[in-house]
Amino acid sequence: MRQFRGVVRGVDDFTRNREGSFAVLFGAAVSVLALGVGFAVNISQLYNAKSSLQGVVDAAVTSTARDLTLGVITEADASKMVQAFLDANSTAGILQAKQIVLDKLTVDKTANTVQADAHANVGLFFPLFSTDGMRRVTASTTALYSDKTVEVAMMLDVTGSMAGQKIKDLRTAASNAVNSFLTGQSATNPRVRVAIVPYANSVNVGSLAASTVFVETKPSERKQALANDDPKYVSASTRPDNCATERKGAYQYSDAGPDVSMVNRDLYLSAFAQQTNTAACPVATVQPLTANASTLNNVIKDLVASGGTAGHIGVQWAWYMLSENWGSVMGASQRPAKMDPKKVAKYVILMTDGEFNLSYFDANSPDQVYNGAGKVQTRTAATTLCAAMRDQGIEIFTVGFALSETNAKSTLQSCASPDTGNAKHFYQAANGTELNQAFQDIVRNIDKLTVTR
Repeated sequence: MRQFRGVVRGVDDFTRNREGSFAVLFGAAVSVLALGVGFAVNISQLYNAKSSLQGVVDAAVTSTARDLTLGVITEADASKMVQAFLDANSTAGILQAKQIVLDKLTVDKTANTVQADAHANVGLFFPLFSTDGMRRVTASTTALYSDKTVEVAMMLDVTGSMAGQKIKDLRTAASNAVNSFLTGQSATNPRVRVAIVPYANSVNVGSLAASTVFVETKPSERKQALANDDPKYVSASTRPDNCATERKGAYQYSDAGPDVSMVNRDLYLSAFAQQTNTAACPVATVQPLTANASTLNNVIKDLVASGGTAGHIGVQWAWYMLSENWGSVMGASQRPAKMDPKKVAKYVILMTDGEFNLSYFDANSPDQVYNGAGKVQTRTAATTLCAAMRDQGIEIFTVGFALSETNAKSTLQSCASPDTGNAKHFYQAANGTELNQAFQDIVRNIDKLTVTR
């Protein structure tokens, strides 16, 4: 018992002695705590600096890869462009001006990759143990680029149901898409070209009509059209307009050129237009592939709603705009490239606001051209053409605008290419904002697909 009391007295004596050993322990604890705080602050500082550096390098390499893809710069310019981007964004996050150093830039022309390695020296807030107050953080990023050319054909619905706000929304969305596709690329070496195909009762092919469209003048001519070198075809001087309907005969679902068989201007088109008080063909004309945004936007400004939905005719002409078989009737800068997956990527965007309800090849009179509930023949013709395009390697995106008919949706879904991990191919838009977003998403998807394939 005495021993136990002695221990208690010893502990009590220690707790009363605050002048010596406890002060030493307290000082040591404070020092350790300060070191811990300083170490934590330094770790956080280096983490934030590395994160900021990685973000800047990622953006620099991605931007440079896009410029290479669009032909804005050459491979020889890549290092200078990355360095300029790093300099312009050197104060990102907690970084300070002129901290980022580009150690190495590698452009692999075989793998089509751009890799940047960079570092920044960061001055620590709390240098510890008299060590150097500078620490190096590093970042490395690799991005794909492509030297493929890109060809896009946009089929735009200008039928009567598009009147009012919807046609205004389409003009805005289509124009924004054109600008997104073409802005920033080289004027002398463009990588991206876009074509536009407005459609309704027919397609207005403008100046192409003289060498591509056979005008039917009597019932016996409602069959496969002649080749454009045949002296029997109707000349421009007697041509009533520049409207084109669908092909008939063996080449109905083919992209064979007009030197093999022209496209028909059906005999019933004029009578049907008069009967329904609609335009025989759209005001806006087909615009073959071009890298001139102003030219395309001028076509878009002319979009006027009138007529029925001959969607298969629009699909057909969108295909022709990408077919090398049609190059002979186009200007040199408009000619589609030869299909070669290693050198060119071809895309079609099909847009409609409703059921495909109008066709001529299956009609025996003007009264049979249109069916307000939709026509199986027209839908089948459209999906057959879409399948033929996909078989050639053309990728198809479809956009339904305020669709209400089940068949309209299924037609677009059947036409669209299968979705992949990189891209969605069928879109539905309920209003103008969503239509614009759908087009912008497709632009971004095409950008990604062109680079990653």
